[in-house]
Amino acid sequence: MFLTLPTLLTWARIIAIPLIVGVFYLPLDAPTRNLMATVFFVAVALTDWLDGYLARKLNQTSSFGAFLDPVADKFLVCAALLILLQLDRVDAFVALVIVGREIAISALREWMAQIGASRSVAVHMLGKLKTTVQLVAIPFLLYDGALFGFIDTRIWGTVLIYIAAVLTIWSMVYYLRKALPEIRAKAR
Repeated sequence: MFLTLPTLLTWARIIAIPLIVGVFYLPLDAPTRNLMATVFFVAVALTDWLDGYLARKLNQTSSFGAFLDPVADKFLVCAALLILLQLDRVDAFVALVIVGREIAISALREWMAQIGASRSVAVHMLGKLKTTVQLVAIPFLLYDGALFGFIDTRIWGTVLIYIAAVLTIWSMVYYLRKALPEIRAKAR
């Protein structure tokens, strides 16, 4: 299941990250770069939903796909946050909370898998909600203008990224609490 259509879409999400970042190095005016990066990001983010849908629909789910999908999400979100941080569109503390949580939970999942307790930190709806809010907030911040002439995307993006940061902390606490019994059992 290494080269199924759903897995290829996930790989495409990872490969597209330099394209999104690279847009900001093109000799174009800022609004054009912002629009291009936003369109690329939205298209790439939609593959997150599409690859999961296709994996289930085509009965091509795999443990490799289950591993790679969240890795692709984390790469995409972290790369976008670094660009937004450089552009001064996201607060450094918010970026640190989101990136730090991703590292911490990835390490927790790896350790829990090593001790045979990966089910206690399996993906939960709260984590999916956190990712969804991030994937909605980031395009607003990338666009950084008036959408349809009246929606200030920086304001909406900022509000949503703060909501994402709260969900990030909440989901981290959730996963840590789920893992705590296993951690205590192994510490004895």
